[in-house]
Amino acid sequence: MTDSMITNPILPGFNPDPSICRVGDDYYIATSTFEWYPGVQIHHSRDLANWTLVSRPLARADLLDMRGNPDSCGIWAPCLTHADGLFWLIYTDVKRLSGSFKDAPNYLTTAPSIAGPWSQRIYLNSSGFDPSLFHAPDGKKYLVNMLWDHRQTGHGDQFAGIVLQEYSTAEKKLVGPVHNIFKGTDRKLTEAPHLYFRDGWYYLMTAEGGTGYDHAVTLARSRDLLGPYEVHPNKHVLTTAFAPEAPLQRCGHADIVETAASETYMVHLCSRPITVNSASGRAETRRDLPGSNLAERRSPLGRETAIQKVEWRDDGWLYLSEGGLHPTSVHTPRPQGIVPAAPAQEAVRTTFAPGPLPQAFQWLRSPEPERLFSLDANPGHLRIYGRQSPGTMFEHALLARRQTAHRYRAATRVDYEPRDFQSFAGLMCWYNQCQYHFLSITREDDGSRALRLMSALGDFPFGKAVFSGDPVRLPDGPVALQATVDVTELQFSWRVPDGDWQAVGPVLDATILSDEAGVGEGNNFTGAFVGMAAYDISGQGLPADFEWFDYELPG
Repeated sequence: MTDSMITNPILPGFNPDPSICRVGDDYYIATSTFEWYPGVQIHHSRDLANWTLVSRPLARADLLDMRGNPDSCGIWAPCLTHADGLFWLIYTDVKRLSGSFKDAPNYLTTAPSIAGPWSQRIYLNSSGFDPSLFHAPDGKKYLVNMLWDHRQTGHGDQFAGIVLQEYSTAEKKLVGPVHNIFKGTDRKLTEAPHLYFRDGWYYLMTAEGGTGYDHAVTLARSRDLLGPYEVHPNKHVLTTAFAPEAPLQRCGHADIVETAASETYMVHLCSRPITVNSASGRAETRRDLPGSNLAERRSPLGRETAIQKVEWRDDGWLYLSEGGLHPTSVHTPRPQGIVPAAPAQEAVRTTFAPGPLPQAFQWLRSPEPERLFSLDANPGHLRIYGRQSPGTMFEHALLARRQTAHRYRAATRVDYEPRDFQSFAGLMCWYNQCQYHFLSITREDDGSRALRLMSALGDFPFGKAVFSGDPVRLPDGPVALQATVDVTELQFSWRVPDGDWQAVGPVLDATILSDEAGVGEGNNFTGAFVGMAAYDISGQGLPADFEWFDYELPG
């Protein structure tokens, strides 16, 4: 593809719910991180095509502490804007997902630079999630968020509309009455509001249909901020609900930005699901098998961020520049007058040195990383302290990075002397506490050091560990562990330094590490990770030392 086109997704792997803003020639996208710490990913670009991770701002306990948060809770749908010389970041820290209730406190933090320092958070409200901040043309500011109604039991009826309330910068709190400005359309599950002002109109963009295969971007407008809002003549600006052949699926939850040349672009979440042929057990990417059964689709890469060129037409409404309601390819035109940057090349091998954790890696929930890992304790190694079990929602010593393609190889070398069967460390392919594959070094009852292959398959009882194959006895000293994923298939292997790779256990189902597996689409919201982990369920904190980590894509 020529330099005239952007290739989607622009943020591959788990990067959902994008919010975009422009400051001069610089563009920034903030995405959800859910239970992964530090919270919120912010990427930067100058050409809208090539993006670099520049910040994870919620990195202090006074901004974010997710210990105890269930899977797929935590940071939902941040909103990043720039006004009055500041970056304004609005975010939700969801504390409960299942059942009739949502505990969803919303907060605000600001910074003079994208690098910070970020101010202590300001509590706003807890009436619903997906908050955003609208900087009105008269200088006032308004918080908008979806409203959660726990009394309702019908499909989507708990999504009770989009509410608006003024935010006072002087008092640092919400003030005045709450207005329900939009109840949504018959697609229901109305969420993810963003307000814009253009040519005398207030435009309200929302997501509807749930963040799965019926997802959609809905647009409405009003001459009055408080409404009533009339819906777009096509209702939706973007959806793949009626396009199973589209190369990007689950398109929705969007935000727009205008370039210096007055071109408009929409960023939105999407996925690239694998389609499993139940008869053969084989799988291909979605575009290779159009029109197959929805139940056979799985998305290990989670919800990713894509971008589309859009245009305001003479009727005052926004449309995809290519027409229609869904992208017909993974490409969209680049903005005019911007020289494309050279794509960043990621090194295959990450080594560890004293200082900050290499940027690709995150951990789960805790604002106390010093209890989980150290880059100083054994220079040249990442030391991970064995903490609680793989099912914990408190102290989980897993350091991992996103899976960004359907095929990859990951490997690490670890020096570890387990004490007994309650201490184990190794290479983890992770989705959540009920969906993972783990190749671990442990100690058998006869005193030998061995490899054990452990999985949680997302089936009832959720989170139950199952073991594949017999233990593999290990020689003394460091060993390398490897995971190779080929679309649906995962094969673990191991070797001594400079030895040959030896397969461990059977070929495993890589697709259990997906939104649609386990409790299923609409309940799982993250994506597959691969990384290094240590556990010591005796509570003694036995450490494991990791020398390097490889992540390699084919070709």
